[in-house]
Amino acid sequence: MSTEHPAPGKSQAAYDWIKLRIARREYSPGYRLVLGSLAADLGMSVVPVREALRQLEAEGLVTFERNIGARVTMVDESQYRYSMQALAILEGSATGLAAPALTPADIARARELNRRMAESFDHFDPVAFTELNHEFHAALYAPCPNRRLVELVNAEWARLGTLRSSTFDFVPGRAQESVAEHDEILRLIETGAPAAEVESAARRHRSATLDAYLDHEREVGRLT
Repeated sequence: MSTEHPAPGKSQAAYDWIKLRIARREYSPGYRLVLGSLAADLGMSVVPVREALRQLEAEGLVTFERNIGARVTMVDESQYRYSMQALAILEGSATGLAAPALTPADIARARELNRRMAESFDHFDPVAFTELNHEFHAALYAPCPNRRLVELVNAEWARLGTLRSSTFDFVPGRAQESVAEHDEILRLIETGAPAAEVESAARRHRSATLDAYLDHEREVGRLT
């Protein structure tokens, strides 16, 4: 049995490299992640690659199957719902805790991102809109003093990226509502609203996007 231990730097590099390709859908759901091939592509031994895959498994992005090995986790509707529900709770809490630490520059950046989102309506690109949306929310929750909470929020965002390239593909009309709700969250932060009120607004905002998606799925008969 090998006693080789993965170098932390190599494991992290392999993790980042594989995770990026999952997020970009270069490795789509069900894609088989062959240890030897990945190690060859990365120019390293299989040990740090195996460690990276185990870390991705812990995040729910990779599944190990007996006699098959590692695959990119398959998608089902319940996974998407659960991730959105988890993100509503986690991101809402992180945003509320971060609110007192946000600087005028942080808020100005968030407003600029929201302005760009509004300007995109005429030539709407759901994936680009989602990227701006992520940047907007990250600007608000990044100063959260609970770093573990920030890690969990980032992990759920990454997981959502593997489940749906963009929810706004399915409910494009939700984009305008989302921008208006962003303005309200920023207003609460700027006026010094209690953290619990900011958290509640951020949580409602995320839940409303999930509700819009589920309503759409019921309309087209995918959900009962």
